[in-house]
Parts: sequence; C-alpha cells; structure tokens
Amino acid sequence: MAEMGGEDDMPRDAKIVKELLKSMDVDDYEPRVVHQFLELWYRYIADVLADAQSYSEHGGKSAIDSDDVKLAIQSKINFSFSQPPPREVLLELARSRNKVPLPKSLSRAGIPLPPEQDTLISPNYQLAIPKLQKSQPAEETEDDEEAPAVAVPNSNPSQEQRELSTQGTPQRVSFPLVAKHSR
Repeated sequence: MAEMGGEDDMPRDAKIVKELLKSMDVDDYEPRVVHQFLELWYRYIADVLADAQSYSEHGGKSAIDSDDVKLAIQSKINFSFSQPPPREVLLELARSRNKVPLPKSLSRAGIPLPPEQDTLISPNYQLAIPKLQKSQPAEETEDDEEAPAVAVPNSNPSQEQRELSTQGTPQRVSFPLVAKHSR
C-alpha cells in the first residue's frame, strides 16, 4: 500500500515524508497519508511565516530575520500545544486527592458499587413536566358566529388528568458534577 507511483516522479518534499515514515518503522500506510502530511506541513509553514511577517512589520524591519521566525514558532508552540504540568505538581494533586477515602460499597448481589449518589449509573436528570392550564371558553364575537364550536373541558377528568393538574411547578433538569472519583 505504501508504494505510490515511481520514486522519480515524486516531489522532493513527498520523498522526505516517505523517508520520515520509514525512519519511524511505518511501512504500511495509505498513499494519501503522504499528501495529508504535506498539507499539514505546508499549512504550518505558511502560518509560521505569516506570523513572522507580522512580527517583522511590528518591529519596523524591512525583511523577516531568524528572530522573527523563532518567535513565531515559539508562539505557535505556546498557543497550539499544551504542556503537561510538572511532575511535582501532579504528585501533590494525587496525594491530596488520595487522602479522601473512597465511599463504602453496598453489599448486594453482583458487583459491589458505591452509594447511589456516587455512581455514574444513577439518574442524573429530572423531567420537566409543564402544568396543564385549563382552557377557557372564548367570548363570542361577530366573527365567531360561523366558526366551529369551542371544545368544552371534560367535566369528568380521568385520573391521569387529575394527577397532571395537581402537580406544582415544573421540575428542573439537573446534571450533577461527576468528578468525585480519582483515577
């Protein structure tokens, strides 16, 4: 799959990408991968050079120099790629998190689980059921004489309608934070 046309027909940059893949022991890849890497490479270079041009103009220079390019690359690295926090910071976070004991598990048949409020399988929402409003008969006007009759509310409502009408304000949907467990 890795072969695409003759090596002589390939542009120099495509040959470089193929050599990079080969140096990383990647032997089996789609031919489109080379084109995708080239597209990424060209876009990155164009962005860096555009930033370097902006820095050069801001500095009042007539041409881009190596300092402008270095600054553009450094700003790309700082804003495009995030660096992990130092090891000491991660260790301190782990120590403080691990001081909190895990919740006791429930003794039921099957897999022991923590209490309902600490699990991801408990419902984390409530349905919002709006309160039904009783329809009021419309006042008759001259235009309503030819209109069809308005439906009169059922004088003998079903159990379901009574339950819906006796409910108070609608319930709100809530999603609690689940980040209680450490990994």
